[in-house]
Order: sequence, then C-alpha cells, then structure tokens
Amino acid sequence: MQRRLERDSAFALFTYGFRPFFLGSAFWAVVAVALWIGALAGLWTLGQGYGALAWHAHEMIFGYTGAVVAGFLLTAVPNWTGRLPVAGWRLALIFTLWGVARLAFLVTGTIGPLPAVVLDSLFLPCLLVLMAREVVVGRNWRNLKPLILVTFLAAADIAFHAEVLTAGSANYGSRVGIAALIGLIMLIGGRVVPSFTHTWLMRNKAKRLPVSFDRFDVVTLLASAAALISWIVVPRAAGTGVLFLGAALLHCVRLWRWTGLQTWREPLVFVLHLGYAFVPLGFFLGAIAVLVPNSFAGTEPLHAWTVGAIGLMTLAIMTRASRGHTGRPLSASALTILMYSAVVAAALLRIGAGLVPEATGRW
Repeated sequence: MQRRLERDSAFALFTYGFRPFFLGSAFWAVVAVALWIGALAGLWTLGQGYGALAWHAHEMIFGYTGAVVAGFLLTAVPNWTGRLPVAGWRLALIFTLWGVARLAFLVTGTIGPLPAVVLDSLFLPCLLVLMAREVVVGRNWRNLKPLILVTFLAAADIAFHAEVLTAGSANYGSRVGIAALIGLIMLIGGRVVPSFTHTWLMRNKAKRLPVSFDRFDVVTLLASAAALISWIVVPRAAGTGVLFLGAALLHCVRLWRWTGLQTWREPLVFVLHLGYAFVPLGFFLGAIAVLVPNSFAGTEPLHAWTVGAIGLMTLAIMTRASRGHTGRPLSASALTILMYSAVVAAALLRIGAGLVPEATGRW
C-alpha cells in the first residue's frame, strides 16, 4: 500500500501523515525554542499583542505537540481502520494550515493577534473531523477514545486563546491542554509501550514479559483522570495533592509491570519507558508542590510533564514510527541516542533549576 501511494503521489512527503508533521514539528521545536531563548536574552520580542510567555506556552503545548499528535493519528488511524491514509492534497492542506498559523503568530505585531488565533483555532478541529470520519466510516468504535482527548485538546486551544485575549494569560486553557496530552500519553502509551516491549522481549527470548492491559490499568487511568480534573479546577487544593500522590504510585506500578529495565540494550524501546516515567514524576512533584508549600520555586512539576513526558515521549514515538513506516531497522543510531540523552538532560535541568533558584536562568 505504501509503495502504491508513493507511486501515485507527486510528492512522497504527502503520502503519510508522519512525514510532513513529524518533520514540521521537529523543525518548529528547534526554531521555537531558539526564538524563546533569544527573547529571554532581550534580542527580540515575541507575540506582540499576545504576550511572549503566552506565545511560548502555546507554541509548545499546541503548536509543536499538536503537530506530533496530527502526525501520529494520521499514520495510526489507517492501521486501526484498515482504510487508506489521508494523503495528497488533503494532507498538504491541513499541514499548510498548521504551518501558516505558526508563521502568523510570529508577525502578530503587523497583522494583530486575531488572524493568528483564528487560523490556529481551525487546525485541531479540522484534524478531529478528518480523523473522526475515518474512524466512523471504518466502524472502529474502540479508537474513538483517543479522539475524545483530541477534542479536549482542541477545546483547550480555543480556551487558551480566549483567556489570553481577554485576561492576558491562560490558566484553565493551559491546564486542560496539558491534561489532555498527558491523557493521550497514558492511553496510547499504555498500548504502544507494553506492545513494543513485548515484541522486543519475545524476539530476545526473555522469560518475563509485560503484563497485558487489565483492571489495574483501568483503575490507574480513572484515578489519574480524577487527579487531572481536580488539578484543572482546584490546582492548589490539598485533595488535588493527595490524588496526585495516588496517581504517581499507580503509574510507578504500571511501569514496573511493563518490565522496561530488560530493554536497556535497545534505546529505541527503553526510551519509551524512560519518557513514560516522567508521568508519575510529574504527579509526584505536583503532589509535593501542593502538600509541602514553598517546596518549589516555580513550574518545575509542570515541566516534568511538558519537557520530560511530552518532550521525550513525542521524540520516542517520532523516531520509532519514522523508522518502522519506512522499512528501516528498528534500532536506535548513535545520533538518535544523543537526541534522547539531550532531551532527558534538558528535562532534568529544567526541573532541577527550581531547587537552585539563583542558577535557574543559566540552567
């Protein structure tokens, strides 16, 4: 099927969703962070009329990660439904919408923030409609669950813009967006991490294999959902801290059940476990921040999720899916391992900066 699509398409770039969106998100990750560092150094101004901090938060949560989600879904949904992937002009059109929105946010000083907001607010709903159609036509009702979380992500994106334009900062929108992304990692990661681990361990004749999805996973997901909802509504409540602590413990057990330590010889698999480990770390640090006042300087628990869980898991999925769908060996190269190590180091430094406030800027 892949060869036929590549033969029929004028551009191989638009034969599978992962190709333009993983490439675009990787490029934007580098550019957006470089722009943010320059803005912090006073070299230029970002998000004129919108706010530099709001621009940074939005472009990481919804700009970069939204593209990764699009690339993943546009590649995975055909496997779930047995239908041909969205390709050609339709794929090029939705990718262009994402790219134009990124550019629009860079020139808000000229065009104003409203056109950028409108363009960006169209992207995730269009993606959702496209994917929902594929799932419904393919009668693959089981995989409507990830699309529900994408619905929350799309709503959070619009809420984020509304809060910024009316109040100057986004609180609920950012929390709902991050919660939706952590929910996707818990749900989809709960499928792919043990599945890829099982395949690798079977090939290497391991005696202990990951535990299949069962009631414990259901309890973990429900408890985590309750914790995230509480965090969205009352982030500083003691009850939220207790729920976070419980979710952290449950996810630690979930990771242990997946037997990830056995995969250390293959970084392409091991990194999935390492990325997922930032999910319970985020819950644990969030619990400490609530239950032990003044324990952190700022947003360190939040960055355990954003830089650690989201950053590393998206990179892990992108590198593995890109190799798997292009017929390359499912093994990490030295450069890939270096990328993984850099993101892990960045996440740990960003979290650790809160423990040494005077060094936060340098770290």
